[in-house]
Amino acid sequence: MEKKFLQPTVMRVTYKLIFRSILKYFVGIQYPDCSFLKKEKQFVIIANHNSHLDTLSLMTALPGDLLWKVKPVAAEDYFGNTKLKAKFSNFFINTLLINRKSKSTDGANYSINKIIAAIDEGYSLILFPEGTRGEPEQMSRMKSGIARILAQRPNLKYVPVYMTGMGKSLPKGTPFILPYNASLHFGEPTLAKSTDSHEIMDQIVDDFNKMVANFAIKEDDDDD
Repeated sequence: MEKKFLQPTVMRVTYKLIFRSILKYFVGIQYPDCSFLKKEKQFVIIANHNSHLDTLSLMTALPGDLLWKVKPVAAEDYFGNTKLKAKFSNFFINTLLINRKSKSTDGANYSINKIIAAIDEGYSLILFPEGTRGEPEQMSRMKSGIARILAQRPNLKYVPVYMTGMGKSLPKGTPFILPYNASLHFGEPTLAKSTDSHEIMDQIVDDFNKMVANFAIKEDDDDD
């Protein structure tokens, strides 16, 4: 991993002082304590995806000194469709841009190999297995790319994160951010129990099903 000086400082000020304050006090996002991530040498955050607020919310939740070491995996056709936009995304968001438009096996393998290369360089990742933003408060079917990555790097821990309310604060197709009681729920850093991608995918889906069920129970208790 390349040693950096300017970017870590800019990211820490931007995300921890500016964006976190806006999201917490204006949007109403409830943040958990994520200091436990400092104990992990490397990880991949796996989260559901309903809004463009998702990446921003996850980045502002991370410990400040980890920010520049974490790369959100993002669509090249959206965040890097011009050279200026790609440079901006790479510096301020630290994105790992991949081509999601390719339907070929070679294209899919290229994206996986690019992600594996970033892992081997020492970066942690933020990845949305659904691939695109879904309907508010609904999870779509997860794609198998994350399982293929973990199968190739079995010592890499994944951290499931279930986010609620983001799709209500900034719904898909809406340019305005609305105040809403949104929240992030972090699971435990976990190793895949298998090197078979199908079994890994089942494990991840099961983790999310449990998180969704636990959140529903908590919501019912709060309503009582």
